[in-house]
Amino acid sequence: MSPKFSIIILNYRSPGLTKYCVRGVLGLGLAMPYEIIIVDNASGDHSIPYLTEAFRSLEHVRIIAEPENRGYAAGNNRGIEKAKGEYILILNPDILVLPGAIEALLAAHEKHPNAAVIGPQLLNPDRTVQYSCYRFPNTLVPVYRRTILGRLPFAQSTLDWYLMKDWDHSTERTVEWILGACLCFRRNTLDRIGMFDERFFLYFEDVDWCRRAWDAEHPVLYWPHARMIHYHQRQSAGSAFWSLMTNSVARAHVRSGMKYFWKYRSLEPKRLSATHAPTAIVQEHTTAPHVYELSRTVQR
Repeated sequence: MSPKFSIIILNYRSPGLTKYCVRGVLGLGLAMPYEIIIVDNASGDHSIPYLTEAFRSLEHVRIIAEPENRGYAAGNNRGIEKAKGEYILILNPDILVLPGAIEALLAAHEKHPNAAVIGPQLLNPDRTVQYSCYRFPNTLVPVYRRTILGRLPFAQSTLDWYLMKDWDHSTERTVEWILGACLCFRRNTLDRIGMFDERFFLYFEDVDWCRRAWDAEHPVLYWPHARMIHYHQRQSAGSAFWSLMTNSVARAHVRSGMKYFWKYRSLEPKRLSATHAPTAIVQEHTTAPHVYELSRTVQR
């Protein structure tokens, strides 16, 4: 029987996290057929034998060993290429899927067939809401997030806008982009907007992919009825710009940001014109532009 959905988990030197992520999914007792594809991104450690031994007896858990680490986008693309499911769920290894979350995401897709991608509500380990959907960044957002300028009132205002703090994240709605830690989409979405852009080694591949979805007139949807815990540690974080000298992940983040802004240097992103866009209009989008409009003007 063909799987209903495929879960792609990209491992890079985190076999313990990956094992417990997979075990968390297996422990849900999902009734529908599914597969789990673990892509090891050339970890160069004991990940392959460790994970092979852990899931040796499970035919629906497959492990793909990449010969070289070509980045987050490329690694997930390899998993997508091997996937057989009608739906695909990109899942970071530091996520615990809570009961009912996967079923809720698939039901959301059935309700909103025009949506390109749907993301769950991510929670911190203490069960507080983690910001996981955003407005498209302008060039000042990375500067404010990486320097002491971000502490100034005008910068805080921009960052609050970027993080969508004008909304409590408790209701479903269309958003500009969803964090790549968990993305759920139909396989045929790839026919319309393509796979992840492999020019982005780490970070911004999710921003770019959601932007291409909107450009193709397929909305991005945040669905808080599907909940997952994200044991997230922002590896690229740094309180000052000099952290770039010592943090390779931060440098990768900046390089990807530069590629993103250069890629769209002559284009303004499509912005959600309403502060809160109800999900009912996801299906009405192409036939009722007076209800739901996209604008190419920059709001901030």
